[in-house]
Amino acid sequence: MSQAAINVDELVAIDVHTHAEISEDGHRSLSPELFGASAEYFKAQGHRQPTIAETAAYYRERKMAAVVFTVDAEHATGWPRISNEEVAESCAEHADVLIPFASVDPWRGRAGVREARRLVERYGVRGFKFHPSIQGFSPNDPMAYPLYEAIEELGAIALFHTGQTGIGAGVPGGGGIRLKYSDPMLVDDVAADFPGLRIVLAHPSFPWQDEALAVAVHKPTVHIDLSGWSPRYFPPQLVRYANSLLKDKVLFGSDYPVITPDRWLADFDGLDIKPEVRPKILKDNAARLLGLATD
Repeated sequence: MSQAAINVDELVAIDVHTHAEISEDGHRSLSPELFGASAEYFKAQGHRQPTIAETAAYYRERKMAAVVFTVDAEHATGWPRISNEEVAESCAEHADVLIPFASVDPWRGRAGVREARRLVERYGVRGFKFHPSIQGFSPNDPMAYPLYEAIEELGAIALFHTGQTGIGAGVPGGGGIRLKYSDPMLVDDVAADFPGLRIVLAHPSFPWQDEALAVAVHKPTVHIDLSGWSPRYFPPQLVRYANSLLKDKVLFGSDYPVITPDRWLADFDGLDIKPEVRPKILKDNAARLLGLATD
């Protein structure tokens, strides 16, 4: 049975970046080689992967809500994805704290466009996660444009991984993963060609942090989430822009389970963020972007 809808007023924070990494039948979202490389990169070896129900309990206990998604990269990796329907249905069972996103590999073509429409219209999916480096495509490749067009028309959000990735790190050849596809300047083309598409650039975009800031300042619909890094390691220019020009467009994200919101928030407490900006980053900006705001 589904829970009540999210009560934003009772929330401490909204985490816009968490992963569903294991399905109910035990299938993982990555191959053992890539999963192991990611665990090594984030020093998370031996860390148990939570189910979506366990993720819901974790966030409910902390009075937080969380966006949940997996990554569909079957074309490039040959590894079957976790079902988007399973993620959405599991989130619906915990609708008081979980917000479903999906992931559709752009290489799926017209079938992917149909799937995206179905996921929004029948399953209440609010957005779509893209990981260009793992999916093996450039965000500005016209091949992906029909999918963006559908997402824009549906009023959903496109969240793009940007910058370096721990997935494939240390594996020979990086597991074939090409970092160049996660340059945020490639997403600038998408924002220009789809001016109504709401976009999130995920992570401090090393080594392209300045580029990400420039895109978010220049394009009205582009936001930045702060996941994947402890705030103590944020580049100074990211902190400066979060405090000023981008104070309404920067979002709390952890990258759970590889980085917990407990650790992220503890480190965020020590960051030089203006008192009036903190609630924007932790909750208000995400509530508005996700259509959860009560005002």
